[in-house]
Amino acid sequence: MYALFFRLFFRRMDAERAHRLAFGWLRLAAAVPVLRTFVAAALAPRHRSLRTEAFGLRMHGPFGLAAGFDKNAVAVDAMAMLGFDHVEIGTVTGQPQPGNPPRRLFRLVADRALINRMGFNNDGSTAVAARLAARRVVFRTTVGVNIGKTKAVPEEEAVADYVTSTERLAAHADYLVVNVSSPNTPGLRDLQAASALRPLLTAVREAADRAVTGRRVPLLVKIAPDLADEDVDAVADLAVELGLDGIIATNTTIARDGLGLRSAPALVAETGGLSGAPLKERSLEVLRRLYARVGDRITLVGVGGIEDAEDAWQRILAGATLVQGYSAFVYRGPFWMRAMHKGLAARLAAGPYETLADAVGADTRKAAA
Repeated sequence: MYALFFRLFFRRMDAERAHRLAFGWLRLAAAVPVLRTFVAAALAPRHRSLRTEAFGLRMHGPFGLAAGFDKNAVAVDAMAMLGFDHVEIGTVTGQPQPGNPPRRLFRLVADRALINRMGFNNDGSTAVAARLAARRVVFRTTVGVNIGKTKAVPEEEAVADYVTSTERLAAHADYLVVNVSSPNTPGLRDLQAASALRPLLTAVREAADRAVTGRRVPLLVKIAPDLADEDVDAVADLAVELGLDGIIATNTTIARDGLGLRSAPALVAETGGLSGAPLKERSLEVLRRLYARVGDRITLVGVGGIEDAEDAWQRILAGATLVQGYSAFVYRGPFWMRAMHKGLAARLAAGPYETLADAVGADTRKAAA
């Protein structure tokens, strides 16, 4: 049904306009008590076997919504209503910014992919913090907050910009993510170098501890798939050294190698970050490399090219405790999470593992042995 609806309606519409329209429908459904209860019962049945614990947080399952879909924390309950086990909002910057001029979001339908150059369009950390503080919880879910650099802020002031957002948002976050891997903010990816990343993560950690004294806010870093293998190793070693809680692998890619020959060349040539199916192989490679390096010392989150339960299961076996998706949601629609949970529960039941935690990293450990 959704596939037909997508072909007849959404596919003919500008991608960002379609996103706003669907987003509005989801928020409207979540605002109507009887309707949201019905939708959640239909789309978000819980499977006890999938219950997950990551960096001290308990979740209904391992699969969450990646950052980028809800940049301003306006639809957390709508996403939880659809069955996402955690919702990562953002990327949020210190100052509000409109992002890059349109057009800035493109569908590569034949390749089941998206290209975006949104440029961290968001309301800014002050407004998002106020929205989270005022949120009336309808569906209990884990809320991550992904923070990035304001485009107008010079690179030499980037640390202070991240600290400002941390001080405003940490109290409202179940976990924080430092995003240094978007290709759409000039100079941002330079912060992935260990020499630049160390002072940034140290400052954010200290700011989170100052802002929230009653608990420790877990801190993660999100990296790009375009890092060389030795740089992936360097980030892994730094994360262990600094006592980071997790690494998210990976963000979008600037490469176009994974694209087939079916998408229009003009679309493929658009600048921005590529997400979706073509990212699958490299994202999985980075995840395996990270797990081989850090083992169980750090929680890994797998994201990039995940389309179905088999993809998610492969990330878990590779070393991911949590898994995230976004692009496939555009193509699969609101029943995606129901199928994801059902498929994961079936794979766990059919396998040799008693719990989902037992499956984390199993394939990577076998390969190492």
